[in-house]
Amino acid sequence: MSAEIDDISINYEEDDILIVKQLDKEILSKGAWTTILFRYQDYNRSKKEYGADKYTIRRYQKRNGQYMPKSKFNISSAKQARKIIDALEKWIDE
Repeated sequence: MSAEIDDISINYEEDDILIVKQLDKEILSKGAWTTILFRYQDYNRSKKEYGADKYTIRRYQKRNGQYMPKSKFNISSAKQARKIIDALEKWIDE
């Protein structure tokens, strides 16, 4: 949990290994409900390396001065991200 939007991160460590490595984030909306788009990589223990870039959209609700995670949508590949972008561009241009 975080008190400030800028402090919200999806980095996740287990056994001193950074399992989820946040690469970047874009704050899409601010307020009592905050939406953030993250770019990240998962660590592959067997290969001992990080995989391809992935993306996730997460919603947080501020309660009692802390941002609490409420929902998420994972975009598992660049191909899926491109399809989402293409659909949104088509709809916005209509």
